[in-house]
Amino acid sequence: MLLSKGLLAVLALSFGVGRAAKFPQEDLQGIYALAKRRVPLHADAFSFSLVDGEPDAFTIRDAYNGVHVQCTTVSACARGFHTYLTQYGGVDIWWTGSRLNQLPFKLPKVGQPIKGQAIVPYRYHFNTVTFDYTAAFWDFKQWELELDWLALRGVNLPLAWVGYEYILIETFREVGLSDAEISEFLSGPAFQAWNRFGNIQGSWGGELPMDWVNDQFALQKKLIKRMVELGMTPVLPSFTGFVPRALAKLYPNASIVTGSQWSGFPAQLTNDSFLEPSDPLFATLQKSFISKQQAAYGADVSHIYTLDQYNENDPFSGDPAYLRNVTAGTFASLRGADPDAVWLMQGWLFFSSADFWTDERIEAYLGGVPGNDSMIILDLYSEAQPQWNRTHSYYGKQWVWCELHDYGGNMGFEGNLRELTQDPLAALHSPGSSMKGVGLAMEGQEGNEIVYDILLDQAWSANPINVSSYVDSWVARRYPVKPLPHAALDAWRTLSSTVYNNQDPSTQATIKSIFELAPALTGLTNRTGHHPTAIPYDTDSSVVPALKALLEAKAQHPALASVPEFTYDVVDVARQLLSNRFVDLYTALIVAYNTSSSTAHSVQAAGQQLLDLLCDLDALLYTNEHFLLSAWIADAHKWSHGSKTYGAYLEYNARNQITLWGPDGEINDYASKAWAGLVGTYYKTRWETFVDYLVETKRTGKAYNATLVKSEMLAIGEKWDNGTWGTQKGERWGVHGDTWDMAFKVLRTWA
Repeated sequence: MLLSKGLLAVLALSFGVGRAAKFPQEDLQGIYALAKRRVPLHADAFSFSLVDGEPDAFTIRDAYNGVHVQCTTVSACARGFHTYLTQYGGVDIWWTGSRLNQLPFKLPKVGQPIKGQAIVPYRYHFNTVTFDYTAAFWDFKQWELELDWLALRGVNLPLAWVGYEYILIETFREVGLSDAEISEFLSGPAFQAWNRFGNIQGSWGGELPMDWVNDQFALQKKLIKRMVELGMTPVLPSFTGFVPRALAKLYPNASIVTGSQWSGFPAQLTNDSFLEPSDPLFATLQKSFISKQQAAYGADVSHIYTLDQYNENDPFSGDPAYLRNVTAGTFASLRGADPDAVWLMQGWLFFSSADFWTDERIEAYLGGVPGNDSMIILDLYSEAQPQWNRTHSYYGKQWVWCELHDYGGNMGFEGNLRELTQDPLAALHSPGSSMKGVGLAMEGQEGNEIVYDILLDQAWSANPINVSSYVDSWVARRYPVKPLPHAALDAWRTLSSTVYNNQDPSTQATIKSIFELAPALTGLTNRTGHHPTAIPYDTDSSVVPALKALLEAKAQHPALASVPEFTYDVVDVARQLLSNRFVDLYTALIVAYNTSSSTAHSVQAAGQQLLDLLCDLDALLYTNEHFLLSAWIADAHKWSHGSKTYGAYLEYNARNQITLWGPDGEINDYASKAWAGLVGTYYKTRWETFVDYLVETKRTGKAYNATLVKSEMLAIGEKWDNGTWGTQKGERWGVHGDTWDMAFKVLRTWA
């Protein structure tokens, strides 16, 4: 059984089985393939073997012809392989690419054998919305890097949403819904996560093409196969209960209720229909869905299913008996389709809708699922808003300590490294703890990589990782030049003790840059909560010296200029400096405007500084391939099969998500990005319009009209979203300019 190959030791620990069983060695072919993929010149020097022993454990030792990794699970073998590559080889794999092929020609000896073991059975990855905010348009090559990154870091429980709509459509067809009725329910490629959550239904900008559905299904088959080869158990979708409105007409006696409105969307695009789990039709649809999924991917690929019914949706009733019946019916449907089913759900609802989800209601909802091993709850925002403590460790159900941190794929610096090394252990060892995992649940993968690396590494350390030592070793393998200039270490020591040592409880998430927000006179700065704009550190004693140190390191060792991660970090730190300086310039503009003695000329002068900064920011970002709007748009277009009409549809989806997020800006700027092209053609246009308006009101004496400004910003967004990249002046494809010229200019001009 494939599940036993990838997660037997996990289940052994979690469900009380003492030892892992013996495996045929062909189970390790995925690890051998990983070695050939990432260290082709040294692949033959690595050997692996599966043995009985403690769950998720490995031993690394010298072998006659190289290095041998002995492990009790496939995932532990991948982690052991990574441990050698990083601790002895001094190389690593990053979101920006794999540098594992830069191993020394002569492999370093291990010496005394090294042992390692996971401290929790589950190492989880992904938020449902990551599949749109980051991976909406990924192809297999991009996914391959991601899965290798996950496997090597010891992740064994990844969420696997890709291709869901294909199975869902087939399930709906089976109960008599027409393709037109189904199509009216499904959402566009960049917004599928929220359709899966039951937040939205239908599309704006055109219906979901079947070409997309079929292509994603084909991609999912490859992804599931690769996950299993790498020792992972994919968390598969299931039937959630959200259905097309037409189902109520087709089954008039079915118990179907209307869900709540979401985020200001018009009624036709939200208020999803929900088939009550107590209705027999729910179990029918569940069995149909899971049987089709098993036929497509394999019956034993996984028995763990993701299922979220009330993500930012309120239940039809708050009566505890009703809530208990919902989960009882849902779980019965899962077990009816798969006798070994385990239900995994995000615990976000208990924080986001805390007023509704009282302790009594949470206990009732979770209590509908019999047994503690039949459910896994992701404590989604553990680093800032843990819910496990107020729910008595989710009343005994298994749960995973998760780091959310990033909302909408925002890119601002933020983190608390010490918290990430201490709090999971404290939760694990708290009295009565039912914690069984550590995981990442960020909405988007866009920078701040160190805060995610350290948590996954903590999952393999019984004691808190020493942050100072960790940062030094992380930098040494991120910038693998010898000797590594001390200035490079200084840069990250500064960042780790300031930016990544955030003790402010009101800003525990990526800091959003205000230049990405729709311009206004008030409400942009000093926001707190999980969408903060308040900057919880002093720029002059953190970001500025870090940028100076990185540039000094490059001067000391010019080879750093050819290290992709180094150039990425220089651009990223310079980006953060400009983002923070924009706040100062915006504040000065507002002060100037509100001063009774100011003139149109003085306001224009203050506003021009903002626009100059945005020009420099756009030029800076254009120098690196990982900060390009054009890459996001190109990724969307590559699924169009050469069709201009289909390509335009995909581009609209890509543009709308990162700007208006809805037909009329319903959650405007939520998924904003600091990307070249987006800064120059969208954010700068909005700020130019805003500055011109302020100047005009000063010149004419007219009062500021916030409604008019908001309307103008919406019009700019609608026009931009319907554009075609590359057809207007300044719309470039690919990298332009020189990173070092721009970084030094930023330092000279804005430090």
